[in-house]
Amino acid sequence: MEDEYGYMEEEEEWDREGLLDPQWEKQQKKTFTAWCNSHLRKTGPQNQIENIEEDFRNGLKLMLLLEVISGEHLPKPDRGKMRFHKIANVNKALDFIASKGVKLVSIGAEEIVDGNTKMTLGMIWTIILRFAIQDITVEELTAKEGLLLWCQRKTAPYKNVNVQNFHLSWKDGLAFCALIHRHRPELLDYYKLSRENPLENLNTAFDIAEKHLDIPRMLDPEDMVNSAKPDERSVMAYVSSYYHAFSGAQQAETAANRICKVLKVNQENERLMEEYERLASDLLEWIRRTRPWLENRTTDNTLPGTQRRLEEFRDYRRKQKPPKLEDKAKLENSFNTLQTRLRLSNRPAYLPTEGKMVSDIANAWKGLETAEKGFEEWLLSELQRLERLDHLAQKFRHKCEIHEEWAAGKEDMLQSGDFKRCRLNELKAMKKKHEAFESDLAAHQDRVEQIAAIAQELNSLDYHDVATVNARCQKICDQWDVLGQLTTKRRDGLEEAERILERIDHLHLEFAKRAAPFNNWMDGAKEDLLDMFIVHTTEEVQGLIDAHEQFKATLGEAEGEYQTIVGLVTEVQRLGQQFGITPPDNPYTTLHAQVTCYSLLVNLPFLVVFIFPLTSFYPHFSTVEKIVQESMIFENRYTQYTMETLRVGWEQLLTAIARNMNEVENQILTRDSKGISEAQMTEFKASFNHFDKNRTKRLEPKEFKACLVSLGYKIRDDPQGEADFQRIMSIVDPNRCGYVTFDAFLDFMTRETTDTDTADQVMQSFKILAGDKPFITAQILRQELPPDQAEYCIQRMAPYTGRDAIPGALDYMSFSTALYGESDL
Repeated sequence: MEDEYGYMEEEEEWDREGLLDPQWEKQQKKTFTAWCNSHLRKTGPQNQIENIEEDFRNGLKLMLLLEVISGEHLPKPDRGKMRFHKIANVNKALDFIASKGVKLVSIGAEEIVDGNTKMTLGMIWTIILRFAIQDITVEELTAKEGLLLWCQRKTAPYKNVNVQNFHLSWKDGLAFCALIHRHRPELLDYYKLSRENPLENLNTAFDIAEKHLDIPRMLDPEDMVNSAKPDERSVMAYVSSYYHAFSGAQQAETAANRICKVLKVNQENERLMEEYERLASDLLEWIRRTRPWLENRTTDNTLPGTQRRLEEFRDYRRKQKPPKLEDKAKLENSFNTLQTRLRLSNRPAYLPTEGKMVSDIANAWKGLETAEKGFEEWLLSELQRLERLDHLAQKFRHKCEIHEEWAAGKEDMLQSGDFKRCRLNELKAMKKKHEAFESDLAAHQDRVEQIAAIAQELNSLDYHDVATVNARCQKICDQWDVLGQLTTKRRDGLEEAERILERIDHLHLEFAKRAAPFNNWMDGAKEDLLDMFIVHTTEEVQGLIDAHEQFKATLGEAEGEYQTIVGLVTEVQRLGQQFGITPPDNPYTTLHAQVTCYSLLVNLPFLVVFIFPLTSFYPHFSTVEKIVQESMIFENRYTQYTMETLRVGWEQLLTAIARNMNEVENQILTRDSKGISEAQMTEFKASFNHFDKNRTKRLEPKEFKACLVSLGYKIRDDPQGEADFQRIMSIVDPNRCGYVTFDAFLDFMTRETTDTDTADQVMQSFKILAGDKPFITAQILRQELPPDQAEYCIQRMAPYTGRDAIPGALDYMSFSTALYGESDL
């Protein structure tokens, strides 16, 4: 029986003389006592033992222990206190142990009753082997080997743990901690433990086992550490408690796993059912949504739009349909797999929801493919039709582009007034060029007719962008009509301009014939008038006066010739204004109507030179006057002039010359200050004099208006044009005198043609220098302006009196205003 259960090997048999080491005996007492109490406490704390060899002597607690650990009832114990009562009770316990197939060697009731420690410990060890270790079976090994293998497997992953026996392998406490951490990792942090602290490790494991695993402290940490070799039976008894504590949890886990396995099969079946239902619903819904799209036979009637439909169809074929085909195959596979699983697990076959049978899905898929085939055939046919239509539209656009490129700029060319600004020979060349254009225009008539024919065909074929085609065709036809009208109009204009230029050419020739002799006469007259005369007698003076009178007599004829010459120029200008033609330069002469008028800078020295001989001749008046007075001559029968008449005439002449010099100087000053050129000044003066018919040096409103028109102003002949002219009159005639002086006329023209400084501009310039402050200092002025101008400003600027004034602040705002208004500067 002993070998059958493998409780003890031969070397483990008990010897009356004491196989136990005293230290081992001490460890076994503690361990076995704690083991017995771990069971006896279930009946109440009063039944626990304190001394293992004394408390089991009467057999009562021994029988109670066996009932607790076996779960069976032993015979009723004897309650007497006599020795034979005790022996009877112990024998009942030993008989019960023997009835469980345990062979007791050398253990009798008398030794137990007598309190033999070694026999008592041997008996308790036999009970532990039978009821705590016998049930441990691992791979058909003996109980001890099975328990050892279980410990090795559970602690294998842990560092510094190597369980090879039930004594030294447990001495450092890490093996106990590893068993706890393997099954309940939340109770301790194994990786913070060290084999250098065995006492701490053992106490930690024993405390946690007692508190959380309901395993009493059966070993003493100090005994484990201090003994050379801990007691094997004590360690086995304590470790078996770990096994039973954790094996209970393992049995619960096994039961839970069995339930989970069954539930998992059921859940998987339900999942497959739900997946089938979901896939079937999704697939049928996709087919329901896709079929109307495939059955739709409408397009936007454009090739790009239909090509997009084709791309969408290809995308459907490449991307949308394959996943759905996979879903269909997956659905069928899921259905077959589900039916197989249900059959193997003895469950009834699965019947899908109505309308979601495999056959229903197959019918729906067949309908989808039929619609798909019809859609593809229609789409390819529509593409062929639209490609032919698009080719015709491209042909239309190509012909339109060629025509539009040819017509580009033709309207501007035909509307151009370039022939109004050219010479007669250039005009004749333009006329020839226009005749060539008319021939080219007639040649393009056929292309326009082709464009209209293609547009009509596109309309009949219901081209999608027929509105654009019609608009472009209409635009080309309208432009063609306009080109025809403009061509006729330009031909008439060229013929009229040719006639006018021939007339102007005749006037230029006549001008050249008359202007050259007249200019020679003018040069000679100027030389004579500017010549210095030295006279000594009244006869010489009289001779000069007579010669001058003869010269004056010729002025009338000269004036007539001059007016004739000017009339020729005026006629040329009139023709140009009347027909809107810019008269070309006179090809027959370099002279012009203003040939007798010198520039301002030339006239001024002439006036100075002219006044010199007059002032140098003045002493002769004094000499003659003295002679006349001394000779008491009061009347001179040879002349009607008196000395007083000559003196007054002389003074008037000097005054006139001085006035003309001043006028020339003022005109020069005006020209320089206002930035106008000498040519502009000459043009303004000539225009003003031309319309000053009465030589009053002022223009009436009508004359002024005509003068503005001649200078290029466009004054309309309507109420708005009259209002604009009145605004201009308020500028040139602010006092409403009813006329315009040359100075006012010149100021107005220079304001219109030049950029003038204003008080605000000057004020803004000072503000920039002052750094956006309302005042400026003398230091800034001296830094930024030339010395003389800086001192000029400093002397004339008033002190700044604002709240933010600083010492020496100057008011540049009032100074700027005073520069352009009334001031004391």
